[in-house]
This record gives sequence, structure tokens and C-alpha cells, in this order.
Amino acid sequence: MDRRAPHTGPYSPLVIGSDDPPPFETINAGGQANVVLLCDHASNAIPQSLAQLGLLPDDLSGHIAWDSGAAKITRILSRRLDAPAILSGYSRLVIDCNRKPGHETSIPAISDGVVIPGNEAIPPAEAARRVEAIFHPYHHAIEAAIDHVQARGVPPAIVAIHSFTPEMDSIARPWHLSVLWDKDPRIPAPLLAALRTHDDLVVGDNQPYSGREHYGYSAEVHATAAGLPNALIEIREDQIRDDYGIARYADILGDALAEILADPGLYRVENY
Repeated sequence: MDRRAPHTGPYSPLVIGSDDPPPFETINAGGQANVVLLCDHASNAIPQSLAQLGLLPDDLSGHIAWDSGAAKITRILSRRLDAPAILSGYSRLVIDCNRKPGHETSIPAISDGVVIPGNEAIPPAEAARRVEAIFHPYHHAIEAAIDHVQARGVPPAIVAIHSFTPEMDSIARPWHLSVLWDKDPRIPAPLLAALRTHDDLVVGDNQPYSGREHYGYSAEVHATAAGLPNALIEIREDQIRDDYGIARYADILGDALAEILADPGLYRVENY
């Protein structure tokens, strides 16, 4: 029996209504750190016009809808580092802000075996409306934050915060947190070294995903293509389900990043 609610539609030409949240949130816009924090999957919100995409609350509380805990970590790091941060305003199921529009996972019809009724066979015009209403504003906000730092004459670093599930396809994932990166070692190498000083942590290097396999749109477009130092941090979501875990991992990451970001030699445009 299908436990999901029927998706009744119709698709709204407005997508986001006056009672819906904005497509992104900028916090600490005037932060003085030379880094921009990103949280691509910060929210599990669905515009009212999309009728929960035909899903039930249990579906929307799970990892298919967002990276739980990631937004809270990002907010704490923004305060700790005095860094601007951009957080997405809607669920990755509406449109994934960390995928190129048109990619098969940009607006998924199925995610981890769960059918998304409101995404099945959507018209191209509806997909375009979601891109215009949510995807583009989020990435324009990232560009604005980067420009704000560059106006001080400094190429900023980019750090993205994500979370991942403890297992996938019944296979346990042992890493407590991980650093994803491609060829630029400027942040990943010292960050991995700092995290591995914690003997109680299993630290992944390009696990459970790899930064060398087109791991995300945001870092590739805003950082790698521009030669900016960058890293994507993945935290296992069972580690940050309560206030204690969130505070602990924010402290661990805050200590490591503060030391790395204090190096003035970090802030150069370099293409790897």
C-alpha cells in the first residue's frame, strides 16, 4: 500500500507564495572572515503551491529531503568564525541547489527508493520555474557574498557543510565526518590532519562520496572554477542529532578551520 498522500497539483506559476519562506538565507553578511560558508541542503521546506510534493511528514523529515543538522552547524560556525553564510531555503526534493539544472537528480522523481509524486513527469516549464524561483536566487546570493569579500581585495575561501546517513543500502558507513575535495589541497590537507588528531573520530578522505567525481555544483562553480580554496565537509547525521553532538562537532570544526583560515597565504587564486 502506498502510504504517501496523493499529489493533487496543479503546478503553480508562482512556485513561492507570500506565506512561504525565501529561497535562501544570508546570515552574518558583514562577517569579517575571508571565507564564505555554504549549506546547500539546509531546509526541508516545500512551497505551499507544491502540496508537500505528495509526501507525508515522515518522508520530509528524512535525509532524502535535507541534510539534517547541517544548518545548525553552519550557523554556529558563522558566529565562531565571523563568517558570512548562505543557506538554502527549500528541500533538495523541490530542486537540488547542489546539482546542475537538468541533471537527473536536480528534481528527482525517486530518491533512495521513495517515489516523489510531485516530481513525476513534471513539465519543462515547471522545472524552469523552480530554477528561477529557488536555484538562481540561492546561487546569486553566494556570488554576492563572494563579491563582498573580494571587494576587500581578498579571494575568499569556500567551505560547504553537509551531512550523510549512517548507512546506505544496508552497508554501514564508519566515518564520523569526512572531507571531500578534488585537486586543491589548501584547505583539505590541513583540515584532515587536524581532524585526525582526535583519536575517537574515524575521519574520511573523500568518503562516503568523492570530490573527484563531480561531487557538487556549488563548490565546482563558485570555488574550483574560480581558483578559490575550498572544501566540503560531511558529518554523519547520527552524530549531530542533538544539541550536544551539534556543539561538539561545531567546536571540533571551528577549532580546525580557525587555524587554517588564519594563514594569510591561503587567500590566493590558484588553479589545480
